[in-house]
Amino acid sequence: MQPFNFIRTTDTAAAVKQAGVKGVKYIAGGTNLVDLMKLDIEQPTTLIDINRLKLKSVEVNPDGSIRIGALVTNSDLAWHPEIQKRFPVLSEALLSGASPQLRNMATTGGNMLQRTRCYYFYDPAFSCNKRVPGSGCPALTGYNRNHAILGASDHCIATHPSDMCVALAALDPHVSLEGPGGRRTIPFHQLHRIPGATPHIENTLQKGEMILGIQLPALSFGARSHYLKIRDRASYEFALASAAVALDISGGTIRQARIALGGVGTKPWRSPEAEAVLAGAPAGEDSYRKAAEAALQSAKPQQHNAFKIELAKRTLVRALTTAGGIA
Repeated sequence: MQPFNFIRTTDTAAAVKQAGVKGVKYIAGGTNLVDLMKLDIEQPTTLIDINRLKLKSVEVNPDGSIRIGALVTNSDLAWHPEIQKRFPVLSEALLSGASPQLRNMATTGGNMLQRTRCYYFYDPAFSCNKRVPGSGCPALTGYNRNHAILGASDHCIATHPSDMCVALAALDPHVSLEGPGGRRTIPFHQLHRIPGATPHIENTLQKGEMILGIQLPALSFGARSHYLKIRDRASYEFALASAAVALDISGGTIRQARIALGGVGTKPWRSPEAEAVLAGAPAGEDSYRKAAEAALQSAKPQQHNAFKIELAKRTLVRALTTAGGIA
Protein backbone atom coordinates (compact mmCIF):
# COMPACT_ATOMS: atom_id res chain seq x y z
CA MET A 1 0.00 0.00 0.00
CA GLN A 2 1.28 3.45 -0.94
CA PRO A 3 1.39 6.33 1.58
CA PHE A 4 -1.62 8.68 1.47
CA ASN A 5 -3.13 11.68 3.22
CA PHE A 6 -6.36 11.20 5.18
CA ILE A 7 -8.98 13.94 5.57
CA ARG A 8 -12.23 13.81 7.51
CA THR A 9 -15.03 16.05 6.33
CA THR A 10 -18.43 17.10 7.60
CA ASP A 11 -19.36 19.24 4.61
CA THR A 12 -20.40 17.91 1.22
CA ALA A 13 -19.42 21.02 -0.73
CA ALA A 14 -15.94 21.08 0.84
CA ALA A 15 -15.46 17.38 0.11
CA VAL A 16 -16.45 17.83 -3.51
CA LYS A 17 -14.07 20.77 -3.90
CA GLN A 18 -11.17 18.75 -2.48
CA ALA A 19 -12.00 15.67 -4.57
CA GLY A 20 -11.67 17.51 -7.86
CA VAL A 21 -7.90 17.04 -7.66
CA LYS A 22 -6.12 14.09 -9.28
CA GLY A 23 -5.37 11.22 -6.90
CA VAL A 24 -8.13 12.04 -4.40
CA LYS A 25 -10.82 9.49 -3.58
CA TYR A 26 -13.76 9.28 -1.21
CA ILE A 27 -13.89 6.51 1.38
CA ALA A 28 -16.81 5.33 3.50
CA GLY A 29 -16.92 1.63 4.45
CA GLY A 30 -13.80 0.91 2.40
CA THR A 31 -14.73 -2.74 1.89
CA ASN A 32 -13.57 -2.66 -1.74
CA LEU A 33 -11.22 0.31 -1.92
CA VAL A 34 -8.94 -0.78 0.93
CA ASP A 35 -8.48 -4.22 -0.63
CA LEU A 36 -7.48 -2.60 -3.91
CA MET A 37 -5.08 -0.25 -2.14
CA LYS A 38 -3.37 -3.18 -0.43
CA LEU A 39 -2.72 -4.68 -3.86
CA ASP A 40 -1.55 -1.33 -5.30
CA ILE A 41 -4.34 -1.50 -7.86
CA GLU A 42 -5.73 1.72 -6.41
CA GLN A 43 -3.09 4.28 -5.38
CA PRO A 44 -4.85 7.40 -4.11
CA THR A 45 -2.70 10.19 -2.77
CA THR A 46 -5.52 11.42 -0.52
CA LEU A 47 -8.58 9.78 1.01
CA ILE A 48 -11.55 11.90 2.07
CA ASP A 49 -13.54 10.18 4.80
CA ILE A 50 -17.20 11.06 4.16
CA ASN A 51 -18.72 9.05 7.02
CA ARG A 52 -19.72 12.20 8.92
CA LEU A 53 -21.89 13.55 6.12
CA LYS A 54 -25.64 13.48 6.72
CA LEU A 55 -26.39 10.77 4.19
CA LYS A 56 -27.41 7.90 6.47
CA SER A 57 -31.20 8.06 6.42
CA VAL A 58 -33.96 6.11 4.68
CA GLU A 59 -36.96 8.36 4.11
CA VAL A 60 -40.43 7.57 2.77
CA ASN A 61 -41.67 10.53 0.73
CA PRO A 62 -45.33 11.68 0.59
CA ASP A 63 -45.67 10.30 -2.96
CA GLY A 64 -44.63 6.83 -1.78
CA SER A 65 -41.10 6.93 -3.18
CA ILE A 66 -38.19 6.13 -0.87
CA ARG A 67 -34.99 8.14 -0.60
CA ILE A 68 -31.91 6.21 0.52
CA GLY A 69 -28.78 8.09 1.59
CA ALA A 70 -25.47 7.02 0.11
CA LEU A 71 -24.05 6.19 3.56
CA VAL A 72 -26.85 3.83 4.60
CA THR A 73 -25.14 0.52 5.27
CA ASN A 74 -26.13 -2.60 3.39
CA SER A 75 -27.31 -4.19 6.64
CA ASP A 76 -29.49 -1.24 7.66
CA LEU A 77 -31.03 -1.05 4.20
CA ALA A 78 -31.67 -4.79 3.94
CA TRP A 79 -33.47 -4.92 7.30
CA HIS A 80 -35.39 -1.66 6.94
CA PRO A 81 -39.10 -2.53 7.37
CA GLU A 82 -40.27 -0.41 4.42
CA ILE A 83 -37.72 -2.00 2.10
CA GLN A 84 -38.62 -5.50 3.26
CA LYS A 85 -42.34 -4.84 2.82
CA ARG A 86 -42.36 -2.87 -0.43
CA PHE A 87 -39.19 -4.00 -2.20
CA PRO A 88 -38.27 -7.50 -1.00
CA VAL A 89 -36.11 -7.97 -4.11
CA LEU A 90 -33.72 -5.31 -2.78
CA SER A 91 -33.60 -6.73 0.74
CA GLU A 92 -32.98 -10.25 -0.59
CA ALA A 93 -30.22 -9.04 -2.93
CA LEU A 94 -28.42 -7.23 -0.13
CA LEU A 95 -28.63 -10.19 2.24
CA SER A 96 -27.24 -12.53 -0.41
CA GLY A 97 -24.06 -10.46 -0.76
CA ALA A 98 -20.80 -10.70 1.17
CA SER A 99 -20.87 -11.52 4.91
CA PRO A 100 -22.71 -9.88 7.84
CA GLN A 101 -19.51 -8.13 8.90
CA LEU A 102 -18.98 -6.63 5.46
CA ARG A 103 -22.65 -5.66 5.12
CA ASN A 104 -22.34 -3.79 8.41
CA MET A 105 -19.62 -1.61 6.86
CA ALA A 106 -20.46 -1.44 3.15
CA THR A 107 -22.56 1.53 2.06
CA THR A 108 -25.19 2.04 -0.61
CA GLY A 109 -23.02 4.48 -2.57
CA GLY A 110 -19.92 2.32 -2.30
CA ASN A 111 -21.81 -0.78 -3.38
CA MET A 112 -22.87 0.97 -6.58
CA LEU A 113 -19.25 1.82 -7.38
CA GLN A 114 -17.48 -1.39 -6.40
CA ARG A 115 -15.12 -2.77 -9.00
CA THR A 116 -15.07 -6.16 -10.67
CA ARG A 117 -13.74 -9.24 -8.92
CA CYS A 118 -12.09 -10.58 -12.10
CA TYR A 119 -9.03 -12.50 -10.93
CA TYR A 120 -6.86 -11.02 -13.68
CA PHE A 121 -7.84 -7.51 -12.59
CA TYR A 122 -6.93 -8.40 -8.98
CA ASP A 123 -3.51 -9.82 -9.87
CA PRO A 124 -1.00 -7.15 -10.95
CA ALA A 125 1.19 -9.90 -12.40
CA PHE A 126 -1.25 -10.00 -15.32
CA SER A 127 -2.05 -7.30 -17.85
CA CYS A 128 -5.53 -5.80 -17.60
CA ASN A 129 -7.23 -3.11 -19.66
CA LYS A 130 -9.12 -1.93 -16.59
CA ARG A 131 -5.89 -1.30 -14.70
CA VAL A 132 -3.65 -0.25 -17.60
CA PRO A 133 -5.61 0.78 -20.70
CA GLY A 134 -4.33 -0.91 -23.83
CA SER A 135 -2.34 -3.60 -22.00
CA GLY A 136 -4.67 -6.44 -22.98
CA CYS A 137 -7.25 -8.78 -21.48
CA PRO A 138 -5.82 -12.20 -20.54
CA ALA A 139 -9.29 -13.42 -19.57
CA LEU A 140 -10.21 -13.60 -23.25
CA THR A 141 -7.83 -16.51 -23.79
CA GLY A 142 -7.40 -17.59 -20.16
CA TYR A 143 -9.68 -19.16 -17.59
CA ASN A 144 -12.97 -17.31 -17.96
CA ARG A 145 -15.56 -19.46 -16.20
CA ASN A 146 -16.80 -16.57 -14.04
CA HIS A 147 -16.81 -13.94 -16.76
CA ALA A 148 -19.54 -12.07 -18.62
CA ILE A 149 -21.68 -13.33 -21.49
CA LEU A 150 -23.65 -10.07 -21.90
CA GLY A 151 -22.16 -6.67 -22.69
CA ALA A 152 -18.59 -7.90 -23.12
CA SER A 153 -16.14 -6.56 -25.70
CA ASP A 154 -12.81 -7.48 -27.25
CA HIS A 155 -11.19 -5.40 -24.50
CA CYS A 156 -12.91 -6.72 -21.37
CA ILE A 157 -15.23 -9.55 -20.29
CA ALA A 158 -15.26 -8.89 -16.53
CA THR A 159 -18.57 -9.17 -14.71
CA HIS A 160 -20.08 -6.52 -12.48
CA PRO A 161 -19.99 -7.94 -8.91
CA SER A 162 -22.89 -6.27 -7.09
CA ASP A 163 -26.08 -8.06 -6.02
CA MET A 164 -27.69 -4.84 -4.83
CA CYS A 165 -27.20 -3.20 -8.21
CA VAL A 166 -29.05 -6.00 -10.00
CA ALA A 167 -32.09 -5.33 -7.83
CA LEU A 168 -31.73 -1.60 -8.41
CA ALA A 169 -31.53 -2.16 -12.16
CA ALA A 170 -34.94 -3.85 -11.99
CA LEU A 171 -36.43 -1.11 -9.78
CA ASP A 172 -34.98 1.72 -11.91
CA PRO A 173 -34.35 4.41 -9.25
CA HIS A 174 -32.70 7.78 -9.80
CA VAL A 175 -29.24 8.58 -8.46
CA SER A 176 -28.48 11.96 -6.88
CA LEU A 177 -24.97 13.31 -7.44
CA GLU A 178 -22.98 16.35 -6.39
CA GLY A 179 -19.79 17.52 -8.02
CA PRO A 180 -17.81 20.63 -8.88
CA GLY A 181 -20.49 21.50 -11.44
CA GLY A 182 -23.32 21.30 -8.92
CA ARG A 183 -26.03 18.74 -8.27
CA ARG A 184 -27.65 16.51 -10.85
CA THR A 185 -29.84 13.43 -11.00
CA ILE A 186 -29.53 10.54 -13.43
CA PRO A 187 -31.52 7.34 -13.98
CA PHE A 188 -29.76 4.34 -12.44
CA HIS A 189 -29.35 2.66 -15.84
CA GLN A 190 -27.12 5.56 -16.92
CA LEU A 191 -24.65 5.13 -14.04
CA HIS A 192 -22.69 2.10 -15.26
CA ARG A 193 -20.99 1.73 -18.64
CA ILE A 194 -20.34 -1.35 -20.72
CA PRO A 195 -16.60 -1.76 -21.39
CA GLY A 196 -16.40 -1.18 -25.14
CA ALA A 197 -12.88 0.00 -25.98
CA THR A 198 -12.50 1.84 -22.65
CA PRO A 199 -13.12 -0.68 -19.84
CA HIS A 200 -11.17 1.48 -17.38
CA ILE A 201 -14.07 4.00 -17.51
CA GLU A 202 -16.66 2.07 -15.52
CA ASN A 203 -19.29 4.71 -14.78
CA THR A 204 -20.55 8.10 -15.88
CA LEU A 205 -19.51 10.06 -12.79
CA GLN A 206 -17.69 13.27 -13.52
CA LYS A 207 -14.41 14.10 -11.81
CA GLY A 208 -14.95 14.73 -8.11
CA GLU A 209 -18.63 13.76 -8.14
CA MET A 210 -20.10 12.08 -5.10
CA ILE A 211 -23.19 9.91 -4.86
CA LEU A 212 -25.61 11.51 -2.40
CA GLY A 213 -28.28 8.84 -2.55
CA ILE A 214 -30.93 7.11 -4.61
CA GLN A 215 -34.67 7.49 -4.89
CA LEU A 216 -36.78 4.39 -5.41
CA PRO A 217 -40.01 5.06 -7.33
CA ALA A 218 -43.38 4.29 -5.76
CA LEU A 219 -43.64 1.04 -7.69
CA SER A 220 -47.12 -0.35 -7.07
CA PHE A 221 -46.07 -3.97 -7.67
CA GLY A 222 -42.69 -3.79 -5.92
CA ALA A 223 -43.92 -6.09 -3.17
CA ARG A 224 -44.32 -8.88 -5.73
CA SER A 225 -40.61 -9.19 -6.35
CA HIS A 226 -37.80 -11.63 -5.75
CA TYR A 227 -34.02 -11.97 -6.04
CA LEU A 228 -32.44 -15.33 -6.73
CA LYS A 229 -28.68 -15.89 -6.69
CA ILE A 230 -26.90 -19.02 -7.92
CA ARG A 231 -23.31 -19.46 -6.75
CA ASP A 232 -20.68 -22.11 -6.15
CA ARG A 233 -21.22 -22.16 -2.38
CA ALA A 234 -24.01 -21.14 -0.08
CA SER A 235 -22.45 -18.02 1.42
CA TYR A 236 -19.91 -15.25 0.81
CA GLU A 237 -19.61 -15.88 -2.92
CA PHE A 238 -20.24 -13.88 -6.06
CA ALA A 239 -23.01 -14.89 -8.43
CA LEU A 240 -22.57 -17.26 -11.34
CA ALA A 241 -26.03 -16.07 -12.33
CA SER A 242 -28.72 -14.10 -10.55
CA ALA A 243 -32.11 -12.61 -11.36
CA ALA A 244 -34.09 -9.71 -9.91
CA VAL A 245 -37.75 -9.68 -10.91
CA ALA A 246 -40.94 -7.79 -10.11
CA LEU A 247 -44.35 -8.63 -11.59
CA ASP A 248 -47.64 -6.79 -11.90
CA ILE A 249 -50.25 -9.53 -12.34
CA SER A 250 -54.01 -9.09 -12.60
CA GLY A 251 -56.47 -11.90 -13.33
CA GLY A 252 -53.66 -14.24 -14.25
CA THR A 253 -52.23 -11.83 -16.85
CA ILE A 254 -48.90 -10.04 -16.50
CA ARG A 255 -49.47 -6.32 -16.98
CA GLN A 256 -45.88 -5.21 -16.34
CA ALA A 257 -42.59 -6.87 -15.51
CA ARG A 258 -39.17 -5.73 -14.34
CA ILE A 259 -36.25 -8.05 -15.02
CA ALA A 260 -32.52 -7.71 -14.40
CA LEU A 261 -29.70 -10.25 -14.43
CA GLY A 262 -26.47 -10.47 -12.47
CA GLY A 263 -23.32 -12.57 -12.64
CA VAL A 264 -23.56 -12.64 -16.44
CA GLY A 265 -23.17 -9.00 -17.49
CA THR A 266 -20.44 -6.39 -17.54
CA LYS A 267 -22.92 -4.10 -15.77
CA PRO A 268 -26.17 -4.73 -13.87
CA TRP A 269 -28.18 -6.12 -16.80
CA ARG A 270 -31.75 -4.91 -17.26
CA SER A 271 -33.63 -6.90 -19.92
CA PRO A 272 -36.31 -4.89 -21.74
CA GLU A 273 -36.55 -7.79 -24.23
CA ALA A 274 -37.74 -10.17 -21.52
CA GLU A 275 -40.06 -7.55 -20.07
CA ALA A 276 -41.66 -7.03 -23.48
CA VAL A 277 -42.29 -10.77 -23.84
CA LEU A 278 -44.07 -10.89 -20.49
CA ALA A 279 -46.26 -7.80 -20.96
CA GLY A 280 -49.79 -9.06 -21.64
CA ALA A 281 -48.78 -12.73 -21.36
CA PRO A 282 -50.38 -15.24 -18.99
CA ALA A 283 -48.48 -15.76 -15.76
CA GLY A 284 -46.96 -19.19 -16.00
CA GLU A 285 -43.91 -21.26 -16.82
CA ASP A 286 -44.34 -21.09 -20.60
CA SER A 287 -44.27 -17.30 -20.52
CA TYR A 288 -41.37 -17.26 -18.09
CA ARG A 289 -39.31 -19.56 -20.30
CA LYS A 290 -39.99 -17.38 -23.38
CA ALA A 291 -38.85 -14.36 -21.38
CA ALA A 292 -35.67 -16.18 -20.37
CA GLU A 293 -34.92 -17.03 -24.00
CA ALA A 294 -35.35 -13.36 -24.92
CA ALA A 295 -33.14 -12.19 -22.04
CA LEU A 296 -30.22 -14.36 -23.16
CA GLN A 297 -30.66 -14.09 -26.94
CA SER A 298 -27.60 -11.85 -27.35
CA ALA A 299 -25.33 -13.83 -24.99
CA LYS A 300 -21.80 -14.46 -26.25
CA PRO A 301 -20.02 -17.10 -24.17
CA GLN A 302 -16.30 -17.66 -23.82
CA GLN A 303 -14.45 -20.98 -23.74
CA HIS A 304 -15.29 -21.85 -20.13
CA ASN A 305 -18.60 -20.13 -19.41
CA ALA A 306 -21.11 -21.29 -22.02
CA PHE A 307 -22.95 -23.06 -19.18
CA LYS A 308 -24.00 -19.63 -17.91
CA ILE A 309 -26.53 -19.23 -20.72
CA GLU A 310 -28.75 -22.09 -19.60
CA LEU A 311 -27.99 -21.40 -15.94
CA ALA A 312 -29.16 -17.78 -16.29
CA LYS A 313 -32.30 -18.88 -18.12
CA ARG A 314 -33.22 -21.37 -15.39
CA THR A 315 -32.40 -18.82 -12.70
CA LEU A 316 -34.74 -16.31 -14.29
CA VAL A 317 -37.57 -18.83 -14.74
CA ARG A 318 -37.28 -19.88 -11.11
CA ALA A 319 -37.24 -16.27 -9.87
CA LEU A 320 -40.32 -15.45 -11.95
CA THR A 321 -42.07 -18.58 -10.72
CA THR A 322 -41.36 -17.63 -7.12
CA ALA A 323 -42.64 -14.08 -7.63
CA GLY A 324 -45.58 -14.81 -9.89
CA GLY A 325 -46.54 -18.42 -9.42
CA ILE A 326 -47.31 -21.13 -12.00
CA ALA A 327 -50.54 -21.05 -14.01
